[in-house]
Amino acid sequence: MPVFSYKGFDSKGKAVSGIKDSDSPRSLRQNLRREGILITDVKEAAGNKSAGSSKAASNSKATTTHKTLGQGASSSPSQPGAESFGEAVLMLLSPTRIAEWASVRGDANPQLIAVLTRQLASMLRAGVQLSECLTALIDQAERPGLKRVLSDLKVQVNEGVSLSGALSRHPKFFSDLYVNLVAAGEAAGNLEGVLFRLAQFLEAQNRLKGKVTSALFYPATMTVIGVGILTMLMTTVVPKVTAIFADTGRALPINTQILIWLSNFATDYLWLALIMLVLAIVGFQRWVVTPSGRMRWDSFILKLPIVGELARKVAVSRFAKTLATMLASGVQLLRAMEIVKNVLGNAVLTKVVEEARESIREGESIAQPLRRSGQFPVIVCHMIAVGERSGQLEQMLENIASDYDLEVDMQIGRLTSLLEPLMILAMGGSVGFVVFSILMPIMQMNEFVQ
Repeated sequence: MPVFSYKGFDSKGKAVSGIKDSDSPRSLRQNLRREGILITDVKEAAGNKSAGSSKAASNSKATTTHKTLGQGASSSPSQPGAESFGEAVLMLLSPTRIAEWASVRGDANPQLIAVLTRQLASMLRAGVQLSECLTALIDQAERPGLKRVLSDLKVQVNEGVSLSGALSRHPKFFSDLYVNLVAAGEAAGNLEGVLFRLAQFLEAQNRLKGKVTSALFYPATMTVIGVGILTMLMTTVVPKVTAIFADTGRALPINTQILIWLSNFATDYLWLALIMLVLAIVGFQRWVVTPSGRMRWDSFILKLPIVGELARKVAVSRFAKTLATMLASGVQLLRAMEIVKNVLGNAVLTKVVEEARESIREGESIAQPLRRSGQFPVIVCHMIAVGERSGQLEQMLENIASDYDLEVDMQIGRLTSLLEPLMILAMGGSVGFVVFSILMPIMQMNEFVQ
């Protein structure tokens, strides 16, 4: 049986190498992949190895199995899969494996994927072979999860699998939209151009997501801080101060009575309030993931005065930008609409796009079903109709996305400017209520003494 020397990466992204006998290089890759090793290079060893080579191959296999399992004792190479069910469960729940899962989730960063996409496009445009491009990306990758994914991409490409087919094996890193755009670029022979356009799209989406997140970060942080301060006052400071009023026997102002009631509730039943809050959050999360719950919640969001308008503009921007990118990359309209509906982030608008796709299948234009739904702005429907008639739909969609990105920026700026004084006013009012409720009885007691 032929003997091969190989190099690759284990499940932690560490480089491994060894010598092993196998029927063919492809069979060797498949066998080692089942052991958690991704092969990046394999060569047939010089000469026909005898007993010494067989021993080295056996030791290499035992070492490889030891690294894959992450256990202190080495496993017997003659009994692969001899681990019990309990050992397998302990292996999956080990700190090393959990850390690896967390690393993979962290490595699937949209901003990092956008950078890699642009680098890959630049190397392809410079005339570098795809396999060499992937090798360069593997060498520069620092995160184990990403290195492992890139190594698998290189292995698949070297075995004759298309890049889009290799990407589809890693849905946590590469979305359906990403895979379809790459497939369209491969079919059109313009992969580097599509990758550049895809990188621009991902960067634009990351910027938009960052702006929305930044706008929500300030009020969320201030809310947490304010609730923490009030809870501390109610459970530590207020009970000691209000205990003085109980000895006077005088009638207290209504606001002081409310403060004492709130303080007693926070002191005696804070644990109950926290349990109810957790149950409410869990119940809401379970309800909102159901089809009917998601539809009702997203419909409620769209009807809110300021937040609803912002959510609609963000969704319209995503719709226009995604559809323009896919159509310009050569993806068929019906397939593009099928993918676009999954990036809107709103069940109501997703249903509208799905119904529009069915209408387009029956021969209608894009603008007509969108206009009938009443969920898309009239100006957007009008611009899409003009783009369809003039044959410049992709450019018109790009214009829509740019306009709505600008509107989102302006509205987020206004919303942030409005939230800052409102949050300060709310926190100042809450603290003022506590101080006034404490000082008012003290002032009355001074007047009574005089």
